Amino acid sequence: MTRVVVPVRYPLSARSKRTVERALDVAEDDDADLTVLHVNLYQNGHPITRAELKRAVETEFGRLPTVRYVVRSGFLVEETILDEIAAEDADIVVIGNRQASRWKRLINRLVRDPDIESFLRNHLDCTVITVGG
Repeated sequence: MTRVVVPVRYPLSARSKRTVERALDVAEDDDADLTVLHVNLYQNGHPITRAELKRAVETEFGRLPTVRYVVRSGFLVEETILDEIAAEDADIVVIGNRQASRWKRLINRLVRDPDIESFLRNHLDCTVITVGG
């Protein structure tokens, strides 16, 4: 089965809502399992729970019985997301364009070509869909 991962902010920003909406469409089109991911940053000191994340998403999009909600903790959002993508063995990742620009900076520090799609495809074997606006 195809696996889709969508990282989001909490509380859900307008961008996060658009990104989740696109991920829901992708999951439906591909008959895929969807994981909504939030990263609690250790340094922020304001952790949220899986139940809070689920409530926020379902308040916006209605009951989603087949969606998995995951909250991970880490120091760097991008690194924690990459770890989750690898752990989930995700086939598709749906990210907002702001997240994409942060990943470009991170990947640029690791390799000379900051192309996120090819980096993830080569290192994690997944497709990246970037949601604008």
